[in-house]
Amino acid sequence: MEIVAKILIAAVALEHLYILWMEMFAWETKGKKVFKAALPADMFKPTKGLAANQGLYNGFLAAGLIWSLLIKDLQWQTNVALFFLGCVAIAGIYGAISATKKIFLVQALPAILAIIAVLLK
Repeated sequence: MEIVAKILIAAVALEHLYILWMEMFAWETKGKKVFKAALPADMFKPTKGLAANQGLYNGFLAAGLIWSLLIKDLQWQTNVALFFLGCVAIAGIYGAISATKKIFLVQALPAILAIIAVLLK
């Protein structure tokens, strides 16, 4: 189960690195395609700075998850992973409520599955 947990943590981290890239560097192109149901097309240019700020926060989540994979002490590794996975899950649940329900499946569910795997290892 430890390997499954690490794979899921890495997958969630990679997803958040992708979100960082999209929101910071491709908001008006890829972001427009991804969030077309949640935001009118004419709002992408004026919200570019806000999206970049959100992207930076997603990068911090990814950094925390990657950090958890590098920690040698098992208890400390578990605590750090659970903290950052919990942040991702809460952000995904909030996004599903406030923006689009798809965010739950794409963001919260993988984090929740990773939390379960970490707790079972």
